[in-house]
Amino acid sequence: MISSTLNKGAFLAILASVLFGASTPAAKLLIGHISPQLLAGLLYLGSGLGLSFLSIIARRCRASSSQETTLSRRDMPWLGGAVVFGGILGPLLLTTGLNTTAGGTASLLLNLEAVFTALLAWFVFRENFDRRIFSGMVAIIVGSVILAWQPGETVTISFGALLISGACLCWAVDNNLTRNISNADPVQIAAVKGLIAGIVNTAIALGAGQKLPAFPLLLAAAFVGLFGYGISLVLFIQALRRLGTARTGAYFSTAPFVGAMLSILLLHDPLTITLLSASGFMAFGLWLHLTEVHEHEHYHQAEEHEHMHTHDEHHQHAHASSGISAEDPHSHWHRHAAITHSHPHFPDTHHRHDH
Repeated sequence: MISSTLNKGAFLAILASVLFGASTPAAKLLIGHISPQLLAGLLYLGSGLGLSFLSIIARRCRASSSQETTLSRRDMPWLGGAVVFGGILGPLLLTTGLNTTAGGTASLLLNLEAVFTALLAWFVFRENFDRRIFSGMVAIIVGSVILAWQPGETVTISFGALLISGACLCWAVDNNLTRNISNADPVQIAAVKGLIAGIVNTAIALGAGQKLPAFPLLLAAAFVGLFGYGISLVLFIQALRRLGTARTGAYFSTAPFVGAMLSILLLHDPLTITLLSASGFMAFGLWLHLTEVHEHEHYHQAEEHEHMHTHDEHHQHAHASSGISAEDPHSHWHRHAAITHSHPHFPDTHHRHDH
């Protein structure tokens, strides 16, 4: 079970980073035609509208038992906080800070998101970590810093740099808050976040006098937003369920490497020693995470909740409806009996205990 959970969770997180990383060179092609603030709004709108359409189609095609759990009233505070910090404050602080911050400094500072995400997960939300996971996170972050470093450019701590750091902290808060609702439908979560963030950021841009671009550019921005922000976030949330926040954030922080490689292929940027060095650190960090084994005796309290699951050692309940297959993914309200056992595990939905 541990290998399957890790492989699938890591695959989902890395695929999310690939889609998000690919959105960076794609956004570079649009930034000359659309202002940064307006582009952020259009990317989020493309994500929200596209995912809303996909969600409607999926719910009409699937049986009720195989559908993801919808957001409930108790999820709203977490979702609201994630939207405010990640979808509104984060982009606003970033675009404001970029106006007075050099590109090299900004690229380096953006690595703080992974740092803040891990620190909040470990020390505020009490997610488990050990020296291996810490070392892997450090290696990945070092690779990201090497990738973003601009030789000869002085890194300054200006007001703009503080704003960008604040944006990274906002996204770290968003990541940790989203984990608390990751059992709900990830498409619904990402769609709501995209719609609200898109409307707010687009309204701010239009209120500042910026004009909407031509329809082909609007369509291109929506397409990039759907895949780079929307589907990427859906995959990220699914990884959160399986791996916890810090580990998912570590895999996702490889996105700058993906963006750099695509820039080489699509924008003909040069292949440099810097990129090769960064890839070595990132590969080492990923290896440390992928080969992690965490096992000890732990206690599960009795619990009742609803989420998508199949029957495994944590799900051995009977079904009132004979139409539900225990082997296929399904969602319904179910009860976990109290149990003490030992097996390899991650800080996933059912393993958020203290150590």
